[in-house]
Amino acid sequence: MPRNLDLTALRSFVAVSDAGGVTRAAGMLNLTQSAVSMQLKRLEEALDVPLLDRSARTIALTPAGEQLLGYARSMLKTNDEALNRLTATEFEGEIRLGVPHDVIYPVVPAVLKRFAADYPRMQVRLISMPTRKLLDMLGRGEVDVILTTEETCGPGGQVLVELPLLWVGARDGQSWRKTPLPIAFCKNCIFRSGVLQALNSDGIDWTMAVDSELDNAVEAAVSADLAVHVALEGSLPPHTVAIDHGGILPALKPQNINLYVLKPEDQVSQAMVEIVQQCYAAPRLKPQLVKG
Repeated sequence: MPRNLDLTALRSFVAVSDAGGVTRAAGMLNLTQSAVSMQLKRLEEALDVPLLDRSARTIALTPAGEQLLGYARSMLKTNDEALNRLTATEFEGEIRLGVPHDVIYPVVPAVLKRFAADYPRMQVRLISMPTRKLLDMLGRGEVDVILTTEETCGPGGQVLVELPLLWVGARDGQSWRKTPLPIAFCKNCIFRSGVLQALNSDGIDWTMAVDSELDNAVEAAVSADLAVHVALEGSLPPHTVAIDHGGILPALKPQNINLYVLKPEDQVSQAMVEIVQQCYAAPRLKPQLVKG
C-alpha cells in the first residue's frame, strides 16, 4: 500500500534548510522549536534515513536530505498553488511598499517575486525613500508597509534583523588612508549624524567630499575611490567592498532593519509582512573585505 509523506513535516524540513537552523525555522513557521524538531524526527523515521547532519555546530543536509529537498519544494509548491486556486479569496488593488534605496538589495526582489506569485491581481507600488521620509509617509497614511534602517525600533515596529554597519570603499581603494578622510553622504542619510559623531569622538579629521541629494552620486564617488561611505552588511553599493581598516576608522554601531505596517489587520498587508519576514529569515551573504 502506498505511503504518503507528511506535508507539514516537509514544510518544516524546507524551512530548516532555508533558515539554516531549527530555531529560526520555528520562528518562520510560528511553531515551537520542539514541534519542528519532532516533525523532522517523524519524517526521518518515515523514510528511515537521516536527513540532517547534526554533528557540526550548524545543521547541514545529508545526501538523502539534499535529494529530498527538491521533491519537498515541488510538492509544497503544488499544494500551495492548489489551495490558493481553490480556496483563497482573490485580492485586487494596490499595496504600497516603502524601502530605503540602500536595502532594496538583496532581499526586496525576492519579496516582490513571492508576493506577485501569491497575489497576481495585486499591484505592488515600490517607493524608495530615506527612512525619515518613509516614517513620515506612514504617519500620513501614504504607504502600507515600510522597511527602515534605524539604530532602534520605534513604536509599532518590529526588528527584522540587526546588521553591522560597515565602512565601504572602492575595490583596491586608498581613500580611507587619506587625511582628512574624504567621506560621501546623502543629505537625508539616517547614518550620517552617527558616523560624523564617531569620527569626531575619535579625533579623526574629515571632509565631506560628496554631499548630494542622490544615492547614485554617492555610490559613483565611492566606487571611483574619491571618498568612503558606510553601508549595512549584505547591502553594499555596486563596485564597493567593506574596508578592513584594522581599527584605523572608528567602530560603528549596528543598525536594525525594521518593519512597520499602516493597518496590521489588513489581510494583504499581513501577507506582505509574512513574506518579508520569511525572506529576511533566509541566510544572507557576508561582505568581501578590502585589506590595508
